[in-house]
Amino acid sequence: MTGYFPYHVGTQHLVIFPWQASAVPSNFTFLPEKLKGLGYATHMVGKWHLGMCNWKYTPTYRGFDSFYGYYNGAEDYYTHVVATGLDLRDDKEVVKTKNGQYGTYFFTDRVVDIVEKHPADTPLFLYLPFQNVHQPLQVPKRFEDIYATVQNENRRTLLGMVSALDEAVGNVTMAMKNAGLWDNTLVIFTTDNGGWIVASGNNYPLRGGKVTLWEGGNRGVAFAHGKMLQKTGYTNNEMIHAVDWFPTILAAAGGTADAGIDGVSQLDTIMTGKPSPRTEFVYNIDDEFPTKQGAIRVGDYKLIEGYAGKPDGWIRPDNLTDTKADSGDPFIGTWLFNLKDDPTEHHNLADTMPDKLKEMQAKLAEYRKSLVPAINPPPDPKSNPQDWGGAWSPGWC
Repeated sequence: MTGYFPYHVGTQHLVIFPWQASAVPSNFTFLPEKLKGLGYATHMVGKWHLGMCNWKYTPTYRGFDSFYGYYNGAEDYYTHVVATGLDLRDDKEVVKTKNGQYGTYFFTDRVVDIVEKHPADTPLFLYLPFQNVHQPLQVPKRFEDIYATVQNENRRTLLGMVSALDEAVGNVTMAMKNAGLWDNTLVIFTTDNGGWIVASGNNYPLRGGKVTLWEGGNRGVAFAHGKMLQKTGYTNNEMIHAVDWFPTILAAAGGTADAGIDGVSQLDTIMTGKPSPRTEFVYNIDDEFPTKQGAIRVGDYKLIEGYAGKPDGWIRPDNLTDTKADSGDPFIGTWLFNLKDDPTEHHNLADTMPDKLKEMQAKLAEYRKSLVPAINPPPDPKSNPQDWGGAWSPGWC
């Protein structure tokens, strides 16, 4: 299954940094809140990164019965520190006893504990955003040694991190089978963006990577598994966007999403392989960059205007030993692609299809009319973890 996972969501510019008084606004209802209304137990283990400057923005205030994980992004896998502050919580309590322990191990242990203790007569929603394989590149040696023939150290470490993730998912799967939950569980395993080239990710033959508007940064992969699926063992290439998971999972649980949200339910597409109800989407519209950017997909066509992001090009793994790129275009411009015929974005049609270009530009201009100011506040000194016992903590906004 392929889908689209843009690196900017809603009104956010780039990501939420620990020192920013920023979060997904509390008037937005999250999926676990909806599921609790349907009788579900809701648990989260892993990465939050949706805002934490006020308790009302944190997981147990936004629908989760329990939370074990970290609020920010890119923390150390062993010290659990990011930007000089400890970032590890058990519900609301700071965890100070895990220094030197690989996070993937104890996150898995917590998930297994939740599964083993879960009452069989209560439906379960478990959100498990593992830290792997986000940078920093860190993994126990036994996983890295699996790829001893790979000469590039960073690439070797990243591959080991994938294997550590694979082992963790296997352990969770076994726990669910042992608890008798597996046969009635819909599992969705999905990326959230393309690989980050500077951290040894690779998206070849797609163009570019994470933090770009090229397909290598946004076209992701996923799979769904469950005995309730009516069509299995195939690749679904329908148009699915990240925002569609909310109404899709809610529909699978028997609920209905509120009218007016961006997502559409893809439940029939996933269950039976029916055509997607989605025909277009916005990759991103962001005026905070020095050069504005915007990108949309309508049918088979994709338009990029302004800053496309970097690195550009088609970066090859070279047998997993090194990387090099076939260079692309300048980072600022106008590009029109037919992704059905040209999924790797080699052929810019902006000059040869002027009518289609105008049509797509008009559509982008319509979307831009609904643009609201980006949430991108400056660093707030009240966030300093040294004023909060050495840990990144809510309570200062």
